[in-house]
Amino acid sequence: MFSEKDIVQIKQRGASLSQVEEQIGRFKSGFPWLKIVAPATPAKGIKVLSEDEAKASVEYYRSAPVHGKCKFVPASGAASRMFKDMFSGLETLESGQDLPADAPGSRLAARIKEFAFYSGEVFGEPEDTPAYREATLRKLLKEEGLGYGSKPKGVLKFHRYPSEVRTAIAEHLVEAQEYMRAPDGTCSLVVTISPEHRQLFEDAVAEVVPEFEKRYGVRYDITFTYQDKATDTIAVDGDNEPFRASDGSLLFRPAGHGALIHNLDKVESELVSIKNIDNVSHERFLGVTSFHKQVLMGEALRLRDKIFAFLRRLDEAPSESLFEEIKSFLDNELCVSLPGDIGEEALPALLRAKLDRPIRVCGMVRNEGEPGGGPYIVEGKDGCSSLQILESVQINKADPAAAAAMSGATHFNPVDLVCLTRGYKGEKFDLPSHVDPDAGFMSSKSYQGRALKALELPGLWNGAMSDWNTLFVEVPLETFNPVKVVLDLLRPAHKGNN
Repeated sequence: MFSEKDIVQIKQRGASLSQVEEQIGRFKSGFPWLKIVAPATPAKGIKVLSEDEAKASVEYYRSAPVHGKCKFVPASGAASRMFKDMFSGLETLESGQDLPADAPGSRLAARIKEFAFYSGEVFGEPEDTPAYREATLRKLLKEEGLGYGSKPKGVLKFHRYPSEVRTAIAEHLVEAQEYMRAPDGTCSLVVTISPEHRQLFEDAVAEVVPEFEKRYGVRYDITFTYQDKATDTIAVDGDNEPFRASDGSLLFRPAGHGALIHNLDKVESELVSIKNIDNVSHERFLGVTSFHKQVLMGEALRLRDKIFAFLRRLDEAPSESLFEEIKSFLDNELCVSLPGDIGEEALPALLRAKLDRPIRVCGMVRNEGEPGGGPYIVEGKDGCSSLQILESVQINKADPAAAAAMSGATHFNPVDLVCLTRGYKGEKFDLPSHVDPDAGFMSSKSYQGRALKALELPGLWNGAMSDWNTLFVEVPLETFNPVKVVLDLLRPAHKGNN
């Protein structure tokens, strides 16, 4: 299947032949469906806090000791999907046809002055003509104008203020100083980017950091990190044979955000807040965003301290009553139920294994039609149940029970989570060892007009965190303001009061 030249190419990427052969095998065998017990809801699986409880969680976060904290921002990849409709509209206009008035390209051109990236010098005064629409889309997407079609989301201008315009990465810096500041005034961020975009990010950060540090009295410590090429996965054709480029070389593709578990594993801070690059809002929403992020961090630290107390007691004075107390805690708070046939001799080790794991607390918002992974209670291979975030592609919709669970889901995950990565004796967990390799999935893609199948590693907040202690906490929808398409920037959350 692989020539000597192929093997050299594989090794040059930092991968091994056995890894690639395993990936080929996965294309052929597929991934097993996950066994859903029930959707996680406020009745069981999603914690809904009262106003007083939420305030208490914020206070807990502010007072609890922690071995370092940082904000982790996945920001790799270009914004091409954000402008997919605009590229399509430009193609139509360049062919000599006009766009309907309600087409995305027409709407953008008509409201161009409302976008933070608008300037009269680039776009001029709006006109209701095909020529203006074509010129506007070309100047937005192509290098002759802003070149946004090939730039990463993080450096695009998202929000306008009376005295400045902010990019997405700038808004993350403002957010970070509000709730991730260390006692010494330092604010640490780890931002995952593509190597080809590094200079763009460095320039965007350099443009605002001096002013922000002065304005907010903070010092930023920003680390840019890349997704390791060794984690890319091989593509295959329709017969599950290695897909080859026109020069005969093997085609490898980035394996999704699941590969970022290795980047997260290198973060030394105990407390890590994760939020996607495009999920930011105008600063007038900073209060509600900051408050609920601190709620999640407080809940994470409270959960950590409960678990650490149980582990200490297991070390010092194990007893049957303690075992029952832990079982009740796991079931009631984390939806971890143990198999009924577990023997008395195996019970202490199993309880310790379920407690002594990384912790994640995930914000969950009411499902009002927005995209996002759903929260479920899932039965694992060891017979124990746990809370998991599943994408729809991971659910067997032909299974009546799974379909019923999907229809009964009330919330979704907006990729707003808090992680704790150290054990109760201060040791750092080996995060890759807690990944469920069976929780990946395959997707259909194309390369130069040819169809292919791609392999996605278990997602960072899905299967890559499958073996973590998990708590779901309801947060308001106002905290979730993603920019999936450019017209999302016209939503109220991305605009000032005027």
